[in-house]
Amino acid sequence: MAIEIKVPVIGESITEVTLVAWHKEDGEFVEEGDIICDIESDKATIELPAESSGVLKITVEEGTDLLIGAVIGSLEEGEASAQPAAEISPATTAATTPSPMPTSEKHIEHASPAAKKILDEKNINESTIQGTGKDGRITKGDALNAKEAQASPQADQVVASQMPTNNSREIKREKMTRLRKTIAKRLTEAKNSTAMLTTFNEVDMKPLMDLRKKYQDDFVKAHGVKLGFMSLFTKASTLAMKKHPLVNAQIEGEELLIPNYVDTGIAVSSEKGLVVPVLKNSESMSLAQIELEIKRLAGKARDGKLSVAEMSGGTFTITNGGVFGSMLSTPILNIPQSAILGMHNIVQRPWVVNGEIVVRPIMYIALSYDHRVIDGKDSVGFLKTVKELLEDPAKMILNI
Repeated sequence: MAIEIKVPVIGESITEVTLVAWHKEDGEFVEEGDIICDIESDKATIELPAESSGVLKITVEEGTDLLIGAVIGSLEEGEASAQPAAEISPATTAATTPSPMPTSEKHIEHASPAAKKILDEKNINESTIQGTGKDGRITKGDALNAKEAQASPQADQVVASQMPTNNSREIKREKMTRLRKTIAKRLTEAKNSTAMLTTFNEVDMKPLMDLRKKYQDDFVKAHGVKLGFMSLFTKASTLAMKKHPLVNAQIEGEELLIPNYVDTGIAVSSEKGLVVPVLKNSESMSLAQIELEIKRLAGKARDGKLSVAEMSGGTFTITNGGVFGSMLSTPILNIPQSAILGMHNIVQRPWVVNGEIVVRPIMYIALSYDHRVIDGKDSVGFLKTVKELLEDPAKMILNI
């Protein structure tokens, strides 16, 4: 008896996904719970486990766009087949996906489809590879481990003949991932649908740096995590919102939604693009709780394992371009939010203290905001309050 493998429901607003990669080969026996493939939605990449043990039959190729509920394969009772993988049926694909594959004559390949694709990209002739799969079949792992030096002389001659004699002018074409397309769409929408404006200020970071230097070891011993700047900026922002609640507001139709909580999105750079995991009720968190949650979410973001729920919502966002060396920027709103705080690098600059010029570690900070919701009084006042709290961190501890 065969069990169909279908694209699961990922979120209420998600109707289409992309099958990014198969982790198992066609005809391979998999155990219940084994990860068989990766599915990419507009917000995250999720791993799809096998619902039961059985022989995997693949009916959809990697890179295919799929509707929720589409059948991508099946699990059949029994042991792994000794026969080479069967070709994906055009009829089956057409019935289950929005992008049917073209009809072709059935043929048998020595390498699996995933392995053949990798070998083609490396210009390696599959006849030069000794497969480790069933009956000598070349697996995806074999292809990944194959060295380009194994490319056939004939292939080398063809490539050499096509290379320009002087400077190269090659252009690499790379399909945009679903996440990258979503980021591009949302950023364009933010620019076109809001009255976005940015205000700036500068912060003397010496008090914070002195605080961390004095208490870092004790903080690590007590909480098992380092005290970073992001938690201090998050805490300062949530406190500043008590004076300027519109910075945390959103437009819905003809109404303003002003929550009494702060769900802070922390922008994290990953290999697949910028993602924004959310710290729910950050206004109620201690500095240690904020650091621990940031560490957990950032780790999942780098591994591509963030869930849709962990990136949903958010009433305010903080982004730190300083980790890449940015001196100053105008961050783009993460709609439907009305404000985003930008951190930047810390630079030793001349600073006036009690009428004298001294050298201090200075950070420029920026607040981009939707002027339809937030006026200059609140935007400038919010950023000024954040600056004051950071330059006198005792106020954050005393909540004054």
